[in-house]
Amino acid sequence: MARVVVELRRSAITAARSARSLAVATVRDMAAVRLGLAIALAVAACGGPAETGTAAGAASEAPGAESGAAVELPAGDRIPGAGDTVVRTADPVARGLSESDFPRVQRLADGVYTYEQLRSAGDERFTTVSLFVVTPEGVLVADGQGSIDETRRLIETIAAITDRPVTHVVVCSDHGDHTAGNAAFPSDAVFFAHPASVAVLAAGAANPDRRPGSPGVVVPTETVTDRVELVLGGVAIEILFLGRAHTGGDLVIHVPAAGVLFMSEAYLNRVFPAMRSAYPREWVAMIERAQAMNARVYVPGHGFVESPVVLNEELETYRQALVRVIDEATRLHSAGVPVETAIEQANFGPLESWSLRSSQATIAIRRVYAELNGELAHRRSSVDPLLLGVQQ
Repeated sequence: MARVVVELRRSAITAARSARSLAVATVRDMAAVRLGLAIALAVAACGGPAETGTAAGAASEAPGAESGAAVELPAGDRIPGAGDTVVRTADPVARGLSESDFPRVQRLADGVYTYEQLRSAGDERFTTVSLFVVTPEGVLVADGQGSIDETRRLIETIAAITDRPVTHVVVCSDHGDHTAGNAAFPSDAVFFAHPASVAVLAAGAANPDRRPGSPGVVVPTETVTDRVELVLGGVAIEILFLGRAHTGGDLVIHVPAAGVLFMSEAYLNRVFPAMRSAYPREWVAMIERAQAMNARVYVPGHGFVESPVVLNEELETYRQALVRVIDEATRLHSAGVPVETAIEQANFGPLESWSLRSSQATIAIRRVYAELNGELAHRRSSVDPLLLGVQQ
């Protein structure tokens, strides 16, 4: 059956700068798709000739048929037809991207998509990434977004691609920028999380300091301590715990047939290692376990979704970034430098220019010192302010 890829007219406006950025179609006006407003269609048949049609027609061809605004993930580290290589950064401005380019969707394989939306951390902007897998029986979403409105936008985007409902949600990271909007998902969706993340979310739901009127915190009912395999509409999806990393309960999503491994916040593409609830040395080991799986494409939880070639290279770059932060903090700790002085003296080399360095470096030094002092086993994760209804 032909696979329909719909590109909104908005993408034509941004086509002039596609030589500097990935050619992605924006999905801000999904309502326009459903109303049948003027759109440009690009149809790729599975082994057959190109056709044309409408998004509504594509969705009605068969249960679970896919349509909507998405583009194929480029195969290499160059944009087709362009001489410029991809700019290795998490900064949208440096990539020549603007607010109007987001959210954006990319098709990694049959039925497997990424969704990127901008968020703020202080004065900096970068992306939060969700993954969704479309099957005839329903849609699995890995990580929501950081608010009810943004998660609703994600759901609307999915609805423009398939008529199948969201039936499964996996909490890969329990942090609020991935979970604070989970109440927007269908009430009958099944939620999965690691027991450590269930405990964090349950604490957020029960916290007396939650702001009145703030969205409810969804506490997952299904736990994953090692591996759970779902077969949804004939598609095998593995939910894996490869070890503690960015949090105490990081999960990853593996779609074996597609060769896709979604790593959530265990992989921050060109974003300074964020360690407020991390286990630094275990994080490095967790990435190495993921690398040993030899996935075709490794998907980050923040930073841009690139070609498989670039993403695989950047995962190794990120592993080395973690090692550099740990080694620098360890050097200072071994020299007897007090943590406050270490924060001032630390030099992270090329990481100094990475996104969120200004806000995360201090936290990282403190966390590595705590690990070296044997203090992490006795620390409980604090409740994310987003889960208390505090917008950042």
